Amino acid sequence: MTQRPALSISATAHAARSTPLIARRTPWRSSLALLAVLLSACASTPLPPWPGTPATTRARAPDSVPRVQRGTVVPPPLGQPRENVVVTPLQPSAPALAAADAASAAPYGPAVAARFAEPATQYSTPGLAPERRSFTTNAEVGQWLREVASATPRGSTTASVLSLGTSQHGEPILGLLLTHAKGTDVASLEANGRSTVVLIGQQHGDEPASSEALLVVARELAQGLLEPLLDRLNVVVIPRANPDGAASGNRTTANGVDMNRDHLLLQTPEARALARVVRDYRPIVVLDAHEFTAAGRYLQKFNAIQRYDALLQYTTTANYPEFLTKASLEWFHQPMLGALQSQGLSSDWYYTTSTQPDDRRISMGGAQPDTGRNVNGLKNSVSLLVETRGVGLGRMHIQRRVHTQVTAITSALRSTAERAANLEQVRSFVVRDTASKACKGQVVVEAQATPTQRELTMLDPETGADRTLKVDWNSSLTLQPVKTRARPCGYWLAASATMAVERLQLLGVQVLRIAEPGGVLADTYSETARETTERADVRGTVAGSDGTIRIQVTPVRRAIDVPAGSFYVPLNQGLANLAVAALEPDTQSSFFANRLIDDLASTARVMTVPSLVFEDSDE
Repeated sequence: MTQRPALSISATAHAARSTPLIARRTPWRSSLALLAVLLSACASTPLPPWPGTPATTRARAPDSVPRVQRGTVVPPPLGQPRENVVVTPLQPSAPALAAADAASAAPYGPAVAARFAEPATQYSTPGLAPERRSFTTNAEVGQWLREVASATPRGSTTASVLSLGTSQHGEPILGLLLTHAKGTDVASLEANGRSTVVLIGQQHGDEPASSEALLVVARELAQGLLEPLLDRLNVVVIPRANPDGAASGNRTTANGVDMNRDHLLLQTPEARALARVVRDYRPIVVLDAHEFTAAGRYLQKFNAIQRYDALLQYTTTANYPEFLTKASLEWFHQPMLGALQSQGLSSDWYYTTSTQPDDRRISMGGAQPDTGRNVNGLKNSVSLLVETRGVGLGRMHIQRRVHTQVTAITSALRSTAERAANLEQVRSFVVRDTASKACKGQVVVEAQATPTQRELTMLDPETGADRTLKVDWNSSLTLQPVKTRARPCGYWLAASATMAVERLQLLGVQVLRIAEPGGVLADTYSETARETTERADVRGTVAGSDGTIRIQVTPVRRAIDVPAGSFYVPLNQGLANLAVAALEPDTQSSFFANRLIDDLASTARVMTVPSLVFEDSDE
């Protein structure tokens, strides 16, 4: 294949569907011919044009999609009839929710609180009722979703409750599928030609605004202001990914694992439930809704309070395709900034600081391929993180926090509706381009953020005034390669590596079982050093993770025998970069480092196109 111009794209949108390249005991040599056919359409479809004036062209919704108006109450309390959207501005004299409790637990005084006035829009969910002291329970989440599904007006919109799995304490993890397709099965969604968006809330149990906001969004998609978006989208809403953490008010799952660091390893049932959704529904966009600490470590380290309503970031990890980065920035991030600003809500890039009191560095979300934001990006989606100020605030400012989430989520849905065809073209190109790189060039094994400095605006805890600080800032917008290697044609895995194979398949990666003994030219890993260390991210030690095996290796080229029953992971597939993240052993997120592969000799990098026979496969 000749090199493509910088702004060209291969294949058509429907061709982005990831299909097995080898099956039914087919020799690998035959698969090369098939691959050549699949890639023969290079440069046949132009890359969708990137708007030159983002402020005026991208932020504008189609006329058929109504705008949310200030003062709209969405939706009414659970169980009340709904004939139409009711317009009732929140009265200035309305009492704050749980005011007495919030005042006693407030981490700052009234001067700071005054910076975050109640929004004109009032939202109603079970957990937002004025008399409540607790947020929506998991039973109420289920009741809400079932009522939304059953109350959907007769017509083109279908809403179906999805049972995605159970938590470690046996609580259901539920979703709501909303579509104009003729059926709610995956085949029907594929047939209706609309892109799918997945919205995820409350991976961390102490971040309730995300869950409450997604209950609002689910109902508005089913029978309210957002329903016209279903003319162009399918949407899966998962209000609460971590029911046990929500019930206890803890960040982690019941066994103490931070599930948002578990999306590559899939050690928890909660993370596995989300992986199945993304694998089966193949969303073009995944939005992960969280909340961040408002005071806490910032008050201790900087004697300052977080200023912003929302902190935003998209995928920033090694090997994320540049066109998806461009789409994330221009088609989603920039319009979202405008949507928040139009509602009087402030925002910045997402950042955090470590739990170590003497570490005053500020870091954007990390580059490790373990969070939902990064792993879903490596599945060739636009993957967005929306965080609102909330951890440590209890019920303070809850209406504003929910309003911020609803505003950001609505912006992402509108951007997807406006750009669905372009996004599918970009994904088609990315899938083909990624597959075509097998056996060629270099691949980044590990990358890190770029250290720099910037001015960060926070709030004075006494006066509530802006305070500008110059901080050491680790930027994930530009990553520095730490380790690169020649990109292999694929990876060989021993027959004993069944757990790794299971997790790869759950991630959507194609894995082939070798049917007959053969031989390949491969790089095996020669270990030169080893230590056991804590798995860490920019916040500090990752909760619930065992000590990881950190090794140093040198690739050694040699011919190896591959027995029948062992496995081959080809890199001429769209999810090749996800396979690299899992299978290169000398990174802290890898399967080997976290004991999903128990022996370094159980894997090798296959460096030339192998001639092998594979078993029949339906994967």
